[in-house]
Amino acid sequence: MDASMDPRFGRCQYFVIADPDTMTSEGFENSAASASGGAGIQAAQSIVGRNIDVLITGNIGPNAHQVLSAANIRIATGASGTIADAIKQYMDGKLTLADVPTAAAHAGMGQGQGQGRGMGKGRGRGQQ
Repeated sequence: MDASMDPRFGRCQYFVIADPDTMTSEGFENSAASASGGAGIQAAQSIVGRNIDVLITGNIGPNAHQVLSAANIRIATGASGTIADAIKQYMDGKLTLADVPTAAAHAGMGQGQGQGRGMGKGRGRGQQ
């Protein structure tokens, strides 16, 4: 419960299912964290069917939001600090129930917008 929250739902390393009344918890690895694509969908699918009412996260992308919403799981966004802090933030009404995604698709992918130039000198000699 003292571990830090990762603001990225689909790319977080672990999920924690907690009972806010007793603060008992169970953690499990997010197998989608290092997926080359579709991490949000895969992560959401691993949550569906685990008998949870509310998902607490920093941000949620459109694909994960769609999967979780279809499963009638409420999504509370804006959480920060430790897992215990995030649960308290939710219980105190300080988080937003997200009716729409709060992150763009592929937000956790680290896609650069570089304008790199190649270092080759272009001296190839083709043969005909």
